Amino acid sequence: MSSSLSLAGQGSVIAGVHHLVAARVAEHPHSCAVHDPGTGVSLSYQEFWERAGSTAATLTELGVEPGDLVAVDLHRSVDLVVALLGIARAGAAYLPLDGHAPTERIASVLDEAAVRAVVVGAGEARRSRALRVAPSTPVLTVPEAGRHGAPGPNAAVDEENPCYVAYTSGSTGSPKGVVVPHRAVRRLVTGATYCTIEPDDRVGHAANPAFDATTFEIWGALTAGATLVILPSVVELPLDQWVELIRSEGITTLFLTTSLFHTVAREDPVALGSLRNLVVGGEQLDLSAVRRVLAEAPPKRLVNGYGPTETTVFATFFDCTEESLAGRDRVPIGYALQQTDVHVLDARLHPVAPGQTGELCIGGPGVATGYLGQPERTAASFVPYSPDGPYSPDGSASSLVYRTGDLVRQLPDGALELVGRADRQVKLRGFRIELEEIERAAVATGLTEAAFVEKAGEGPGARLVGAFLVPPDAGTPDGATAATGADRDTAGALASELSGTLPSYMIPAQWLVLETLPIGPTGKADRQAIQRLLQDLPAGRPAAAAPGHQNDPVTERIAAIWSELLKAPSVGPADDFIALGGNSILATQAAFRIGDALSVEIDPTDILLATSLAELADTVRAASPALR
Repeated sequence: MSSSLSLAGQGSVIAGVHHLVAARVAEHPHSCAVHDPGTGVSLSYQEFWERAGSTAATLTELGVEPGDLVAVDLHRSVDLVVALLGIARAGAAYLPLDGHAPTERIASVLDEAAVRAVVVGAGEARRSRALRVAPSTPVLTVPEAGRHGAPGPNAAVDEENPCYVAYTSGSTGSPKGVVVPHRAVRRLVTGATYCTIEPDDRVGHAANPAFDATTFEIWGALTAGATLVILPSVVELPLDQWVELIRSEGITTLFLTTSLFHTVAREDPVALGSLRNLVVGGEQLDLSAVRRVLAEAPPKRLVNGYGPTETTVFATFFDCTEESLAGRDRVPIGYALQQTDVHVLDARLHPVAPGQTGELCIGGPGVATGYLGQPERTAASFVPYSPDGPYSPDGSASSLVYRTGDLVRQLPDGALELVGRADRQVKLRGFRIELEEIERAAVATGLTEAAFVEKAGEGPGARLVGAFLVPPDAGTPDGATAATGADRDTAGALASELSGTLPSYMIPAQWLVLETLPIGPTGKADRQAIQRLLQDLPAGRPAAAAPGHQNDPVTERIAAIWSELLKAPSVGPADDFIALGGNSILATQAAFRIGDALSVEIDPTDILLATSLAELADTVRAASPALR
């Protein structure tokens, strides 16, 4: 099946997102377009345009044509932003790669996408071999401006032409490439009702380039003539230093994943008070966290943003104020964005009455064109709809709606409230995850005949937990028990195998071993019974004390912090932070609390890299002579 991108064929027009940037270059050529405080590199709009022009010219020389797909294997940087604009100016679409994903997963994406070229960082051309890039596919770095002695192309494109492709988790066991056209990005950034960005704004870019929030950060800033400021990941700095960077760089507009917002709200609720615009999204927003920030030091505007990748970052928004939240028991996802239609429909695609639960279906120019090379899945998720009936008479693209699978209800004031899911998709730390993809990957390892994965908990402590059927030659005495002994070895091997094909956020933090499958009345596996077992699984596990540090105050203090954060009743020196359900967000919280409790500077990466609590305690002692 072909995975090539299609051009609209309706005549070339000035409809690309790069044309919006061109207008800002003409208006403010000497204003700062992008700034990286980590490297000290800054580019004016004119310099930025010229470097992107050199990139576009290089791509054209290498044979990249309008409609081609170019992979981008770059971390947050000035080069990343230059590359994206250069690809757009060449008339191509970009495919951002997740640098934290296993190479096997990235290689699979590249193979399916049939990219025409790959842009990598300076000195990283060898990585293309690890990703199995075809020898015939050009691999290039971002060139300097003026290399070609010409301004470079600025391709005319139709609004239906693809701007980028974003891969998300897929229920069939393979990721789905969402094809997002230029019209959808223009809808996001033009006349934005949810977040007004002005030329004097400084917009933070902190999202993973493969996360679609990057679309809002980068194009929201550059199409408004604002300055895009490259920020490190929150796990690269202690939380207090990251917050200070936000302040010192004068960031006025920022997107935070829900989990990170919850962390900041708990640890330093006054940290975000200097912002004009704070948009939060990715998971259900905790009402108490919002109220804490609003009471302490609210940003000028705090918005809860909702939207699947298929609807281009955001589809609805809700302004969070003390007045708007009065009398509510949860934060709504709110109202439709500009140029966006929202419908609450039943299974037959008929509208439900206000207050009744139905599936949220989204229409308008922000809807993607479908999944790359997957017409059947596209047809199932992107369906014709008319308010007068379930199907539009002409089936035109303008009448297509995306079936989100999210269940919502309309409140008396017209706001939408998220109720749950119609399928087994979950959100974790801003990432959309199909649980079936993890289950299929687990069975594919050959270490188990059946696997079941669920999300446990909410907020920063949310984690994935799994259950697997032990092989016939193994067994557990109790039928269903937390992995111990040989079974723990199997669980560890399973996690190790999965880490080679799935990103870290899709690896269950804890496994339950099943000797036999619970069987329901239909003769199939009783998934509800397994789900109850997983939800009741206590976070963490007892561990034997490591010699040398029993009754040690440093170890005991760290253990207490871990126990509270990870909801683990028993934490010992031999325990591993990630195995107990830890993640990068929780590591940030832990680093902040350990530093505060022991008067020591510690990075979240120290926690994530330590193989045990005892090893982390040694790291803490090494950082402070007073603790040795």
